[in-house]
Amino acid sequence: MPQAFKPEAAKGVDVVFQYVISGPAGGDWMVFIKDQTCKVEPGKAPQPTCTLRISDTDFVDLISGKLDPMKAFTSGKLKIDGDVMKSQLIGKLFKL
Repeated sequence: MPQAFKPEAAKGVDVVFQYVISGPAGGDWMVFIKDQTCKVEPGKAPQPTCTLRISDTDFVDLISGKLDPMKAFTSGKLKIDGDVMKSQLIGKLFKL
């Protein structure tokens, strides 16, 4: 994700995305966006802005552009807890 990050799009953004990825290649990942930087760490954030739950295969399809984020959400492949509106920043902040 840091390689796909667009720092110019993150001006004034301060969010923590928690990814809960299921499946054999899954895990819990924290993505910190602050001061036009992106930091990714394994684990669970104490107070994420929003939590995104998705399978490992769907996550790969999502970040490679094969799965539309809105279709993933409406079909139930992607579940979002917390500030759903902030999750819409992902398409702006990363080259998908």
